[in-house]
Amino acid sequence: MTFYEPTILTDVKSEMLVSREEVFGPVAPLLRFKTEEDAIRIANDTNAGLAAYIFTTSMQRSWRVTESLEYGIVGVNEGLVSTEVAPFGGVKQSGLGREGSKYGMDEYLEMKYVCLGNMSGN
Repeated sequence: MTFYEPTILTDVKSEMLVSREEVFGPVAPLLRFKTEEDAIRIANDTNAGLAAYIFTTSMQRSWRVTESLEYGIVGVNEGLVSTEVAPFGGVKQSGLGREGSKYGMDEYLEMKYVCLGNMSGN
């Protein structure tokens, strides 16, 4: 059995593949930023968008940043974000649609819109 030790990568630059591609493993690339806007720009500068995480004590910042992040799942002050009652899925090249929760059924349903006009006649 192969086991990959949890790894933190420091001094990562935004041009490096590890910051631009989806990594499925216990790897945490750390990139430096100066402003909140820089952090959001760096985080969104990828073709992937499964999950992102923010750690903050500011409720205003948590809403502002989560709204700006282009990810299907965002954890705020929490690293374990998957649960069977929450929709699971990404955006961009990390997937379309959702698994789990009541939203996971949407892909199996047909939706119909019916617009009724004047019904006063026989």
